[in-house]
Amino acid sequence: MTYDITIVGGGPGGYVSALRAAQLGLKTALVEREKLGGVCLNTGCIPSKTLLDTTEIFQRAMEGGKHGIISKGLSLDWTILQKRRAKVVAKLSGGVGHLLKKAGVVVIRGTATIPAPGSVVVGEERLSTRTIVLATGSTPMALPAVPFGNKRVIDSTVALELKEVPQRLAVIGGGAIGLELGSVYHRAGTKVTLFEWEDEILPTMDKELARALRKRLLKGGMQIRTGTGATGVKVGEKGAELSWRSGEEEGVVEVDYVLVAVGRKPSNGGIDLAALGVETDGRGFVLVNEEMETTTKGIYAIGDLVPGPMLAHKASEEGVVAAETISGKRARMEYDHIPTVVYTDPEFAAVGMTEKEANDKGIETRVGVFPLVASGRATALGETEGMTKVVAAREGGEILGVHLLAPHASELIGEAVMAMGFRGDAEDMGILVHAHPTLSESLKEAALAATDMGALHI
Repeated sequence: MTYDITIVGGGPGGYVSALRAAQLGLKTALVEREKLGGVCLNTGCIPSKTLLDTTEIFQRAMEGGKHGIISKGLSLDWTILQKRRAKVVAKLSGGVGHLLKKAGVVVIRGTATIPAPGSVVVGEERLSTRTIVLATGSTPMALPAVPFGNKRVIDSTVALELKEVPQRLAVIGGGAIGLELGSVYHRAGTKVTLFEWEDEILPTMDKELARALRKRLLKGGMQIRTGTGATGVKVGEKGAELSWRSGEEEGVVEVDYVLVAVGRKPSNGGIDLAALGVETDGRGFVLVNEEMETTTKGIYAIGDLVPGPMLAHKASEEGVVAAETISGKRARMEYDHIPTVVYTDPEFAAVGMTEKEANDKGIETRVGVFPLVASGRATALGETEGMTKVVAAREGGEILGVHLLAPHASELIGEAVMAMGFRGDAEDMGILVHAHPTLSESLKEAALAATDMGALHI
């Protein structure tokens, strides 16, 4: 069988690339050795958000006294919650399969090898293909001092599927994965201790908002140690002892499980990239151009396999660019306006540059900040611990970055992405009418604060 495009990997990059390719009239095959939807749908984004949303409902109900809601006797059934997680994942994975079938994409189950450009082998089946898209994703990074290989030191996949709520959990890593899964179990009643090597959680994001989030989590009872690294672990039958160091201070924490969430690394899916002439950088990421083509003509790569943030929506857009390029359209990947969301409580969302990043590039900025304590809607919700921040160029006012720590920030950030995509300035966002009372008004106010007009409600 001969195809125009064969995609290896059915995650959010691969299956979206397949759908777009089929939409453009390309004869398309997709090879997947596990479940359609990849890590995001099966063991990442979707199951984690399912657990986060349900435990947030539980937490809200437990704290309902301030709203006049009596929650005496309320409990969380972890078994039912886990069944719901599995049901949500199964429904969406099946939906991906339906979409691919409807689009006419040929889905081939198995592990792919690529003996040469233009040829893909799956088991005993050999596919002849004009182009190949590598979408093989990533795997959790290990920590030498705290290795995997036993049931007490776990990665994010195992953490999503624990059969019962542990009494004590150590989380190594203060990035999105560590904070989100730590939040799930903290809300469910686990004593969570989180360790972050850097001086602040979410070290790549806005420092002021990260500090505010840490204070909020500490106030809620989660234990967080920044500037602290794990130095070793002693595993027993019923738990583990995790050793840590912070400067000259050392200690040991006894827990039921240690979750290692220090990031992910690219996975080539067992494909010999060097033999194909596909170049990688020193960290294992495949080098690609703006059209997502590798150093070997006819072979493209997308998603976690290539440099950039490891985000499902980034992978999907790269998949679209690859498919459109292969079809003959002019397409380029643009990375400046890719939003990032951390689904904590409150949510942390950002797009574009921080003030420091802009200044480091020699750009003079004006920064507008609006605290949620001044928001009518946030006050009505009883959720006033947060803020919105707009970073704009001093000359011309173009919006360079937006950073939100607020309820539903994952939804609010879309307005900022749209404004920045059209090269809007802070005044544009500030003078547009926003509905009242809404959380989005805080974004309008922060934009006004970055102009000569100034915010109205602070």
